[in-house]
Amino acid sequence: MNKSCAMASGNDEVVPQKVDLAKKDEIIPKKYFIAFVLVTLCFPLWGFANDITNPLVKAFSKVLQMSTAEGTWVQVAFYGGYGAMAIPAALFIKKFSYKAGLMVGLAFYAFGAFLFIPAADAQAFAPFLLAFFVMTCGLSFLETSANPYVLSMGPASTATQRLNLAQAFNPVGSLLGMFVATQFIIQKLNPATDVDRRTLAADGSNSALEQLAAITANDLEVIRNPYLAIGVVVLIMFIVIALKKMPRTEEKSGSLDIGGTFKRLLANQNYREGVIAQIFYVGAQIMCWTFIIHYGTEVFVQLGMTEQAAEAKSQMLNIYAMVIFCLSRFVCTALLKFINAGKLLMILATGGMLFTAGTILLDGVIGVYALVGISACMSLMFPTIYGIALTGTGDDAKLGAAGLVMAIVGGTFLPLAQASIIDMNQVFDGFSAIKSSFILPLLCFVVVAIYGKRSQKYLPI
Repeated sequence: MNKSCAMASGNDEVVPQKVDLAKKDEIIPKKYFIAFVLVTLCFPLWGFANDITNPLVKAFSKVLQMSTAEGTWVQVAFYGGYGAMAIPAALFIKKFSYKAGLMVGLAFYAFGAFLFIPAADAQAFAPFLLAFFVMTCGLSFLETSANPYVLSMGPASTATQRLNLAQAFNPVGSLLGMFVATQFIIQKLNPATDVDRRTLAADGSNSALEQLAAITANDLEVIRNPYLAIGVVVLIMFIVIALKKMPRTEEKSGSLDIGGTFKRLLANQNYREGVIAQIFYVGAQIMCWTFIIHYGTEVFVQLGMTEQAAEAKSQMLNIYAMVIFCLSRFVCTALLKFINAGKLLMILATGGMLFTAGTILLDGVIGVYALVGISACMSLMFPTIYGIALTGTGDDAKLGAAGLVMAIVGGTFLPLAQASIIDMNQVFDGFSAIKSSFILPLLCFVVVAIYGKRSQKYLPI
């Protein structure tokens, strides 16, 4: 991301350098154009996986009759794969190449998607969690490869713009994932409510249990099918990249100075704080996009809708939030030409704090609209934190990128904590448990705003 400053390999200290405004470096040099396009096509692939998965917390909770916290183990398994594989992925890439990392990532991704076949047949939660975990081990390889590869495809002075341009296509995949989740999963699930399913389970008769088993089997197949489709797409992408000669932007590395690299990264205050900010940003994003369905369902049921209609409307609002996120990313990418990246990050995080406060304090659909509005502020946070944190890390960026991808584990424990608050189902000083739970994303945006403020000294004006 923000390699807006020239990178001094091996330095513990980040030294801002002057930028010659008279000279305009290319964002994408011609020799990298085809490779840039192919790598950029990978960005929607993990966007799709991320955002078809978020609504499944609610879906699995319903289909398998679990609590919200139990359903949130979908996110624990999904984002846990990022944490488990980020460092191994970085070491692999450092030893071999970015292209090799992309291919391993695509292979894991496809394999995990096809594991949904035995998972649906087993009609149990654990096999699905394994499939999510394997799939995101692949996503970890993909992100750890693609982000620094894009950064390296041209001058350091345009690295942030280049990565933000590539990242702008990530929400296109996210939007498609949300659309598929709405139209081909949520709308296709059996209309039986949570109460209906629990009643059949409590009945205990053979006919009731058979009816419940048939409903569950059908619903799990509905969840399975989109993953099989994306698995085929990922396989095609694997073949295309395998056949295409990709330019090598990194030097071949015979030996890995792992200890020295980690020592330099840990001594780099800007990098350390960037990893922390990324953990809290990802947590905020996953919380806001996962629990918009719970929040909206509560509001719309109170307004007289059925539970299924309320869930469907809430997921549609999640799609609108992603449209706003996508459009805002293009706008904010353009603003980076005029505004220091750290300052823009601080402004966006402050806006996120205000919208989240509105989500908690405002009643009815106004509160839902405030929750949707948070997406406009989140649009540029991940790639901007990523780029700022890697400023001045030189060749250490390969392992540094792994730490920033590993920070995606914020999407595991923070949503689980929010789900635990929601499951309390209590009123806190007049606010429902769902409303009160959004204090967690609010605190996350405070952390990001602080990093945006502190990081400005490392970047050119």
